[in-house]
Amino acid sequence: MWGKVDNFVLLQQLKCYLAEFDKEMIQFLGNMEAKADTKGRIFVPAIFRKRLQCEGEDFLVLRKDIFQECLVLYPGSVWEKEIEILRSRLNKWNREQQQIFRQFVLDAERLEMDASGRVLIPKRYLQMVSIDADVRFLGVDETIEIWAKEKLEKPLVDPDDFSSKLQQLMER
Repeated sequence: MWGKVDNFVLLQQLKCYLAEFDKEMIQFLGNMEAKADTKGRIFVPAIFRKRLQCEGEDFLVLRKDIFQECLVLYPGSVWEKEIEILRSRLNKWNREQQQIFRQFVLDAERLEMDASGRVLIPKRYLQMVSIDADVRFLGVDETIEIWAKEKLEKPLVDPDDFSSKLQQLMER
């Protein structure tokens, strides 16, 4: 029996090792439903947890999206990269730019998954995006978005507009 456990652990480690060669950056893809409990705890979908584990991510950063009514989970390394990019574009001697930076980090919260794979979303964040219980996790490149389920029931962009706008974008 222990040989099987050891083999399983070795197989998981090998998968993570091979994943390093597969991608230069962490990337999430998927659209999964979940439920928040009354305390605001939500299970991060297993496919996202495994990817985070393979990448050695120790923590997540939660922030409300700048443009959409959803929450964004940044793996720690992605958050640090985003902060560096933002810092590099701001003049620390410009009052307005410093206020923008402060607001960006003020609206962020460090989260850690518990042993069961849950994160505790503070109630104020759930209220910001009108999440009661049913949520959708959406893998979007290097981040994971958390939406109120009903907000993703219909397309975000009209299908006809989407195809023409995508065509315009790709023609550039």
